[in-house]
Amino acid sequence: MGNPLRMFENFRQDWRTYDGDISRRGLWVMAVYRFGRWRYTIKSSFIRKPFSLLYKVLNVFSEILTSVELPCEVTIGRGLVIEHAFDIVISGDAVLGDDVVLRNGVTIGLRHRAFRGSPVIGNRVDIGAGAKILGPITIGDDVSIGANAVVLTDVPANSIAVGIPARIRPRSERAAAAFDPVAPPDAAAPPTPPARR
Repeated sequence: MGNPLRMFENFRQDWRTYDGDISRRGLWVMAVYRFGRWRYTIKSSFIRKPFSLLYKVLNVFSEILTSVELPCEVTIGRGLVIEHAFDIVISGDAVLGDDVVLRNGVTIGLRHRAFRGSPVIGNRVDIGAGAKILGPITIGDDVSIGANAVVLTDVPANSIAVGIPARIRPRSERAAAAFDPVAPPDAAAPPTPPARR
């Protein structure tokens, strides 16, 4: 049988991440997620079946109360923060790194039903409300994704992605040195003033 101590160790980390505030719905979601992951460690299918049934019931109640779809098949690093629950959907084959922040209305998943592959999100990625990250793409470390952005291409580390479809900009001078622009320059940029004589 799987070791429940591992589940509780992970949940203790989640408890610290949410400052022990039981009113934060993200903590509820993570508790059900941790239980779902743990049940897969039970080798005997006969023993695992009642735990799987319990997980499915808990997951339905969690989705009803929080409006967050976080299947236990998602791979999640440490310190995931669901800042504002409601209308969050994450595909089961997505990967989220450490210290990722999600807000309401975020979707991380498939671009088309006919093609498998979900995003791989790096560490310390901040995802704004309503953002959509779709397809088999990679989001680098220390990226900020703006509210309502639709991200369909890879985003390099230390970048900002904003707009529909998302335009990618370097986040700092250090990132700018190695930055390869994905989107064309902003057409609304002001023209260069003529030289004075």
